[in-house]
Amino acid sequence: MTVQITDNTAESRFEVSVDGALAGFADYRLRAGTIVLTHTEVFPDFEGRGLGSRLVRHALDAARDAELTVRPDCPYVASYIQRHPEYQDLLLEAS
Repeated sequence: MTVQITDNTAESRFEVSVDGALAGFADYRLRAGTIVLTHTEVFPDFEGRGLGSRLVRHALDAARDAELTVRPDCPYVASYIQRHPEYQDLLLEAS
């Protein structure tokens, strides 16, 4: 299984592909130094492979690299950050 995650800036979303097929996405909006993660979805045929976690981790690492704060409007992203305290410093409230 080849997994690739890309930032589709034209669509304002990170996309995860498996063996070349789109498997899910994480929508975002950029706002003055903040990335607002609004919705994460993994398509039913690809669930149960850890793709949602990989996708969110990639988005959070990209935010860190770009020195953006994060506002997790998506419940999945908020839950991921709660379970992974190494990303809590990215939260908008932490800045």
